[in-house]
Amino acid sequence: MKTKIFTSLILLVLVTTRLSAQDTAVIEKYGNTLNAGVGLGYYGYLNSVAPALHANYEFDVAKNFTLAPFITVYTYQNYYYWGNPNYPFRNYSYRQTVIPVGVKGSYYFDRLLKANPKWDFYLAGSLGFAFRQTRWENGYYGSTVIDNGASGLYLDVHIGTEYHLNSKLGLFLDLSSGLSTFGLSVHF
Repeated sequence: MKTKIFTSLILLVLVTTRLSAQDTAVIEKYGNTLNAGVGLGYYGYLNSVAPALHANYEFDVAKNFTLAPFITVYTYQNYYYWGNPNYPFRNYSYRQTVIPVGVKGSYYFDRLLKANPKWDFYLAGSLGFAFRQTRWENGYYGSTVIDNGASGLYLDVHIGTEYHLNSKLGLFLDLSSGLSTFGLSVHF
C-alpha cells in the first residue's frame, strides 16, 4: 500500500510542477507552521497498523530547511501465546501505548522542482525518544518484558507534501518509514 501511495505522490509532483512554475526570486518561508494530523503506523513485529495522533511546530533554520519539535501518540493491542506445565497454552493480550518525542528536520524541494506555489515537497528525518507503557490483561503471570527489537531511540525518514488551501491553512501528507500521517497545517 505504501508503494501505491508513494507512486501516486511522485506522479502528483510531476504533474503539478509542470502546471505552474514558482517565481524563483521569492524565497518562501516554511516555518511558523503548526502541523496536526492523524495517521497509521506499520510495525513489522505487529504485522498490522496502529492509529496515531501527531503534532509538530516548524520554524525556519536556513533557506529551505526547518526544524520541528514533535510529539506523537499511538496505541495498539497485540497477542502473546504463553504456556507453562501447570497451565495450558493460552492467548493473552497486552496494550502498548507509545509516545515518541523529538525533532524533525525537513528540507523543501519546491524551487528545485519549480513547484506550483500551492504545493510544498520535502524530505525529512526525525530523531527522538519513544516512551512506552504496556498493560497486560488480568490473569497473565508470565514474563511482562516485550522484546520487539525496539529501543527507546526513535528514528524515522519522511517524504511529504502540503497543499496550501489559502495563506493560513494547508493539508499535508507525510509518508515515512514508521508512521505516515495526514492532517491540517496552520501557518502563523
